[in-house]
Amino acid sequence: MSADRLRPPVPTARKGRGSASWVAGRYEKQVAVAEDDGWDALQMLQDEASAPETVVVEERARSVLSRNRSPDVGFDRSVNPYRGCEHGCIYCFARPSHAYLDLSPGLDFETRLFAKTNAAERLRVELAKPGYVCAPLALGINTDAYQPIERRYQVTRELIALLGETRHPFSLITKSAGIVRDLDLLAPLAAQGLVTVHFSVTTLDHRLSARMEPRAAAPHARLRAMRALAAAGIPVGVMVAPVVPAITDHELEAILGAAREAGADSAGYVLLRLPHELKTLWREWLDLHYPDRAQHVMSLLQQLHGGRDYDSRFGHRMRGQGPFADLLAHRFARARRALGFGRLPPLRTDLFVAPRPPSPQGTLF
Repeated sequence: MSADRLRPPVPTARKGRGSASWVAGRYEKQVAVAEDDGWDALQMLQDEASAPETVVVEERARSVLSRNRSPDVGFDRSVNPYRGCEHGCIYCFARPSHAYLDLSPGLDFETRLFAKTNAAERLRVELAKPGYVCAPLALGINTDAYQPIERRYQVTRELIALLGETRHPFSLITKSAGIVRDLDLLAPLAAQGLVTVHFSVTTLDHRLSARMEPRAAAPHARLRAMRALAAAGIPVGVMVAPVVPAITDHELEAILGAAREAGADSAGYVLLRLPHELKTLWREWLDLHYPDRAQHVMSLLQQLHGGRDYDSRFGHRMRGQGPFADLLAHRFARARRALGFGRLPPLRTDLFVAPRPPSPQGTLF
């Protein structure tokens, strides 16, 4: 194992990073962990690892259009411009996907990123297939399409340009204010009924946000971006996600109210989900930042999931069950009704024009 995969054994809070450690992925066959040899080498390794740098690998994807049959999400296809996410949200349900790359869902997920630089090219090929049937596409679901490296690589912008060219409907969900850079592309598409945007807001507390989602836009910046998109005529909504018992659940009504004031027309919420390695990462984070209530938080989560840290069943994983889940659902429904939230307009599919399939002879006319 290479030296950069040698993992200090002690989880440590790192400024600008959500994860506290390199938790081993579930498919790793061996993990090298440093041990103290009495010569201060372990402390030196801890110091070097305290601020891991972001490394981006440019990759050439073979395909980019992912399909799903999940009954509790509102789309059956998606495109993710990047793998890994520098936002570093400790609660991110996509963290375990890094295990497929033999990388840690912990610090590797937010420091070892992959940019699909040919994503627009591959999507063009897939949209041009004779059997392709147009339906709304979700852009940037597994990891944020507007994470910081988008400023450099602009893979998301290239995809939006292609979707605009073919008049293909799509939706975005982000926790980044960087989306305003693409207002020139998004506003004309919104006027044709081809795009909607949701902003994910977890908390309005800037200090808590800095610990939970260290490189995402601050809460007030997300609300400002939401206001800018709404003013440009783009249908926007808010997702209070994730709702964390005993840490953020008390903010539900305040987040909905702030989003409504910023121009959001629809609202939803999702409970904290802890699949696979995320259980370990979340417990580490709780012990570091909320040692006084860590046991209480986990007790509430287990009550929501039938005594387990997480229950992945469709229809259950997003909302949970039991008295706490019922109370949260009641509070959300009441606030949604009082604030006048509705639904975003349906996306049009009748305008789609398939791109011409690429030809080795090029374009003659």
